[in-house]
Amino acid sequence: MSNENLILKQLKKELLDQFEKIHGVEPFIIASAPARVNLIGEHIDYCDGFVLPAGINRHVVIAAVPNGTSEANLFSTVLPDQPVTVMLDEPQTPGQPKWADYIRGVFDGFCDKGLWPLPGFDAVIHSNIPLGAGLSSSAAIEVAAATLVEGLLGVEINPKNKALLCQRAERKFAGVPCGIMDQFASVFAKQDHFVLIDCRSEEAQPIPFTDKSISMVIADTNVHHELSDGAYANRRKQTEIALSVIGKSSWREVSMADLDAVKSEMNEVVYKRGRHVITEIGRTQQAAIAVSRGKTDELGEMMAASHRSLRDDFEVSCKELDEMVEIAWDIGRDGGVIGSRMTGGGFGGSTITLVRTDKVEDVMAEMRTRYQKVTGIEPQIFSTGAVDGAGQEIH
Repeated sequence: MSNENLILKQLKKELLDQFEKIHGVEPFIIASAPARVNLIGEHIDYCDGFVLPAGINRHVVIAAVPNGTSEANLFSTVLPDQPVTVMLDEPQTPGQPKWADYIRGVFDGFCDKGLWPLPGFDAVIHSNIPLGAGLSSSAAIEVAAATLVEGLLGVEINPKNKALLCQRAERKFAGVPCGIMDQFASVFAKQDHFVLIDCRSEEAQPIPFTDKSISMVIADTNVHHELSDGAYANRRKQTEIALSVIGKSSWREVSMADLDAVKSEMNEVVYKRGRHVITEIGRTQQAAIAVSRGKTDELGEMMAASHRSLRDDFEVSCKELDEMVEIAWDIGRDGGVIGSRMTGGGFGGSTITLVRTDKVEDVMAEMRTRYQKVTGIEPQIFSTGAVDGAGQEIH
């Protein structure tokens, strides 16, 4: 059994222990969904771009048993002081505690599709995904909840539709105008593959990543963000303004020549946002080709260019992310590092670094020591392979 599968197996064991301790019975169903890391293609999933994420060995798992009522009683081991009861025979609206809005939004999506009523149940939610780390814990809880509802209802909806239902939940109930990447990644993730997602056609294509001599290292800076605070929405609005000035219907039809031709008609900030979108779409296509051909050595400069663009043009990095990336760059190829960049929405969160597997422990130790020395913050750093997407077990 792979290390990734062992980590998920242990997480499910912890969940079962908690469930039986709280409810005194075994659950009827366990649903799981992975977090994701994006190799490249940041802040372009809402610009008709391409993204290249993978599922990682951090998950949300949910155990549930029917309770014969019209209530969903939800308990989170991560937030044990915030249990919540959701009335399933009433219209779903955002409420308190806020973490449950992701699940309320999923319930609302199933109701909207006519897949209702949902029988009442008692659930325990457990996770090892760092919160606010830019690894999409929100999409994981949405997709795990949707997978749970499928099992409780005895239905299976089209994977693409499930991902879109979960995206709708995040946008409508959490107030984040996200693209499709996070939910698609959690649904379509595949072991030993990245997933190339075309955000215009909404199609997902697995890209083999079977070279065991290369590992992904995720470094959570422990500087945490809140994407619903307006900065994310502002960036999205700026890309829409740029596209409107250019006069094209999709960023996929835009070249740097098109952007430069109307540079005088927009301010510098909007111009820089557009430049990031155009160049990041191109980098992601190139990276997908490199991965598919097994040429991971070519990814280093693409990842570096992506980070610089996110830092300088899209302005979503921060000093801690820059520090972590620059430490990895400094370790360099001689130390086993192939490439590194910030990943996720930014404003804190995590970096992704491709590392020679035989150098992983050394690289993680050096990144941890140097980052903490400079910032005074203890990071959370771990290695991962690419794992499968959401699943369920009926007990």
